[in-house]
Amino acid sequence: MTGSDAAENQPESQKFDPVAEAKRLLRSTRWASLATLVPESGSPFATLVNVASAPDGSPILLISQLSAHRKHIAADPRISLLYYLPKKGDPLAHPRLTLNGRASVVDEPAERANLRARFLARHPKSALYADFPDFAFFRVELESVHMNGGFGRAAPGLTPAHVLTPIEGKSELVATEAGALAHVNQDHADFAPLLAAAFGENDGHWRTLGFDPEGVDLGNDEMILRLPFPQPITTPADLRHALVALAQAARERG
Repeated sequence: MTGSDAAENQPESQKFDPVAEAKRLLRSTRWASLATLVPESGSPFATLVNVASAPDGSPILLISQLSAHRKHIAADPRISLLYYLPKKGDPLAHPRLTLNGRASVVDEPAERANLRARFLARHPKSALYADFPDFAFFRVELESVHMNGGFGRAAPGLTPAHVLTPIEGKSELVATEAGALAHVNQDHADFAPLLAAAFGENDGHWRTLGFDPEGVDLGNDEMILRLPFPQPITTPADLRHALVALAQAARERG
């Protein structure tokens, strides 16, 4: 192995925070491997799906009734998701997150509208078929979590509570996300490119994808950049202050 190969196979930072890394993967991964159970045999069945996250971080899936995994979930809602962001070098040297839980269709109109908006912000091409009668949005209720940061960096003991974002008492913040998002992208279109550039990401058309109590998601056509807030926020006023602070820090960093 050359020195260059060794460098590629090393995690980006020698300091490993399993909770922070799990939250980052949960919010910034666009797709995941989905495993379901075949009803007739109980055998595992793996496929690839687009993913997004609810305000609390719960995975969101958009699944066609014609797919095999949709039929499997109808018979047994237990699923497993593997999150991984492709990088150079040995894939096993980099972080990945396994989530186990139960997937259920979201029928309540307000919740479906919220999850639909968050999913399409991250997968805009899905708007072509998201409202077809045979498609439905699923929310995954997490039951267990396994985080592996790469070679020698297993993180036993994590639970869903470690990686999910508490939203109790923050309903006003969640409800105003769509309006705040439209305002930022329309009236402050330089916000996302400014923050992305501060982290060395200058390529592509960057836009703000969503907010939650713990951070903001930026995206272009290929990746999502997760920026945590210094501390969790509770109200729309907190959100305004947090975004201004991020923009100011990005200007100073630039």
